[in-house]
Amino acid sequence: MKNRRQAAYRFLVLLGVVSLFSDLTYEGARSILGPYLLLLGASASTVGFVSGLGEFIGYALRLVTGYISDKTKRYWLITIIGYSINLIVIPALALAPGFGWIYACVLIVLERFGKAIRNPAKTTIVSFAATEVGAGKGFALQEVLDQLGAFAGPLMLFLVLTLKGNDNKISAYQLSFALLAIPAAVALILLLLARKNYPEPQEFEKPNEQTLPQNGLNSAYWYYLVGIGFLALGFADFPLMAFHMTKTELLPDNMVPVLYSVAMGIDALSALYFGRMYDRRGITAIIISSALALFFAPFIFLVGTPGGAIAGIMLWGIGMGAQESILKSAVTTIVPKERRGTAFGIFNAGFGAFWFAGSWIMGLLYERSLLALVLFSMIGQLIALPFFFKTRNLLKQSSNIRQS
Repeated sequence: MKNRRQAAYRFLVLLGVVSLFSDLTYEGARSILGPYLLLLGASASTVGFVSGLGEFIGYALRLVTGYISDKTKRYWLITIIGYSINLIVIPALALAPGFGWIYACVLIVLERFGKAIRNPAKTTIVSFAATEVGAGKGFALQEVLDQLGAFAGPLMLFLVLTLKGNDNKISAYQLSFALLAIPAAVALILLLLARKNYPEPQEFEKPNEQTLPQNGLNSAYWYYLVGIGFLALGFADFPLMAFHMTKTELLPDNMVPVLYSVAMGIDALSALYFGRMYDRRGITAIIISSALALFFAPFIFLVGTPGGAIAGIMLWGIGMGAQESILKSAVTTIVPKERRGTAFGIFNAGFGAFWFAGSWIMGLLYERSLLALVLFSMIGQLIALPFFFKTRNLLKQSSNIRQS
């Protein structure tokens, strides 16, 4: 028993280090994609469209890839294929020719496609070991190591862009992407090592003898899903914000990845804080975090000062961290476990679709009116709040019925 628990911890740490190096790779790349696309000749609407399309693919296809991984049980093979696509395309961005924004956009979408392939299978693998050590502890360990990589990647590229600042800008960015081949290779090697040492991770999890009646997706879930959709609709992706800060010279080019790194640090702290708040206060935690993040857009796009941009990114980081720690936890609370796979699939597809639509619309609005962009962002997030209140009330009613 003790040996199996220790083995599960070792396995989770190993996969966590894989996440660290993979996040170092693609979050590092993500921090400079906006300025890089600008240098390659892309427009704001293109950046918004591609960012949103990539996120949509990254979420929507999980409905299919999750089903395939459960059907075939080839969790390792699917994880390795997804990681390979996910990580190899990022150093390939260094090969983009001058004005090669179409080439870069294709690779950006491919990176998200790789993540869509590997995410459900990898999460399932982690869950096998997490049940042995405690699901909360297991996934918390993954999140901490994940965010360490997300924090370190942009900082590494800040150093590269600072040291190469006097050279041709495109060549400095291409060197940055090329260097990301190193952590990408480390992540893939460690993933193969994990596969070799733990070929049957499902053996970590004990058979579950408990059975519960299988219920459908209740009204609380659907109200919650609509609220999440509007929240995603109004939440901008970082490349569009980085594009704006670079174009308007709010910050030097080399400071943009630093700001993203700061956002990832705030993301991690926010995830811990609001995750704990959710355990105590439920849906109220989502309402509070959404109300705080509501004001990121005016600070970034309207204030027009470095201080305003930094404040906006901090609010954006709070929103991102709360989303990562709370949104799926709420689905777990609302939906019985027998229907949770279906519920998560619908959730991911819906979230990705609204994120894609919102990113594209905000990219189009950017070229016409910054005020219109900000209003669109804030109204979308505001509309989400009544649906969260309704969800909270339905859950309270359900709890009162069970207790009576």
